[in-house]
Amino acid sequence: MALKVAIVGLPNVGKSTLFNALTQTAAAQAANYPFCTIEPNVGDVAVPEPRLEKLAKIIPSKEIIPARINFVDVAGLVRGASKGEGLGNQFLANIRDCDAIAFVARCFVDDDITHVEGRVDPLADLDTIETELMLADLESLEKRVVNLEKRAKTGDKESAQTLRLVQAALTELNAGRPARTVKVSKEDEKAWRMLQLLTTKPALYVANVDEASAATGNDMSRAVAERAKRDGADSVVISAQIESEIAMLDEAERAEFLETLGLTEPGLNKLIREAYHLLGLQTYFTVGPKEARAWTIHKGDTAPQAAGVIHTDFEKGFIRAETIAYEDYVKFNGEAGAREAGKFRQEGKEYVVQDGDVMNFRFNV
Repeated sequence: MALKVAIVGLPNVGKSTLFNALTQTAAAQAANYPFCTIEPNVGDVAVPEPRLEKLAKIIPSKEIIPARINFVDVAGLVRGASKGEGLGNQFLANIRDCDAIAFVARCFVDDDITHVEGRVDPLADLDTIETELMLADLESLEKRVVNLEKRAKTGDKESAQTLRLVQAALTELNAGRPARTVKVSKEDEKAWRMLQLLTTKPALYVANVDEASAATGNDMSRAVAERAKRDGADSVVISAQIESEIAMLDEAERAEFLETLGLTEPGLNKLIREAYHLLGLQTYFTVGPKEARAWTIHKGDTAPQAAGVIHTDFEKGFIRAETIAYEDYVKFNGEAGAREAGKFRQEGKEYVVQDGDVMNFRFNV
C-alpha cells in the first residue's frame, strides 16, 4: 500500500531538515528496516513497530520487514504559490498526489535563520499555507463548473452529483473555510474523493521547536496544538535539529543522548506513527521462520481485504484466516502455545481485522 505524506511549510521553517533527518534515520537503520530514495525528494521510511521485533524473536524469524510510509519534501511554499509564485504550481501538484499533509510550523527563534516574511509566527505560517491550498482548490473547481453544468443538463447523473459537490465545496472555500468542512454523505464519498481537493486531505501540524523545548514544547507549539484541535487535525512537537543529530548516532549513543534531553524516543518515531494513524491505518502481522512482517490495512478492513494486501489471489480465493491476537501470541510464546490455550481462532469473510492480529490465510484459486 503506497502511502505518501507531504511535508509542507514556508521556507526556513525546518522542513527540509526534518525530511533529511527522516531519510538519514532510515538509511542508518539495519537491513531489517530498508530505506530507498524513490526520487530526490521522496523518502521511504519504516513505521516504528516494536511488536514486530518481539514476534520475530519468538519464532525466530530470519528477516524483519516493517510497514513503510513515504514522505515527500515539498519545496517551500510562499504567499502567491497558488498563482505560480516561486515554484508554486509545480509543488501544489506534488501535494495533490499525497494522501495527507504534514504542516511544519516554525516554533523557534534564531536570528541566524531568516523568516521569509520577517517574523516568527507559526499560526500566521499555517494561515498562509492553508490560504494557498484553498485558493488552489478554488481555481481547480471553478474550471470544472461550466462543463459539469452542460453535462448535468443532459441528464447525466454522475455529472449532476459532481456538480452538487463542487458547488458545496465552492460555498465553503469562498467563505474562507477549507473544503473539509463540507458534510459529505456516505453515498457521495467516492465522488467527493475524486475531486482531489488539497484542503480535504488529513492534516498533521508539526511544531518544530528548539532543543530546549524538545521535551516539553513551548508557548508557540502549544498554540499550534490548540490550532490543530480547533481544525480537527493531529499535532506533534519535534526538534528537527535534534532529530538530525540523533539520526547520525548508533543505538547506544542515541539512547544516552535522548536521556540527557528528557526524551524517551526520537520525535521522528512519534511523527511517523502519527502520520500512519492520521490516514486511518492499522497493522496486522504474518510470522514465520523466513520473515516476520507488518502489513498495512485500513481500520475496518475485513479478513479477505487484509489478505488482498499480500496478493489479490488471497482475497479472491479466501477461505479462512487463522488468527491470534498479538497479546496472546506473545503471552503463550507463539502459535502452539496459543492453540493449547484456546486462543487460536478460525475467522471467516465477515471478520473485521484488529490491530496487531497475527494471521495466516487459507485460500484456493
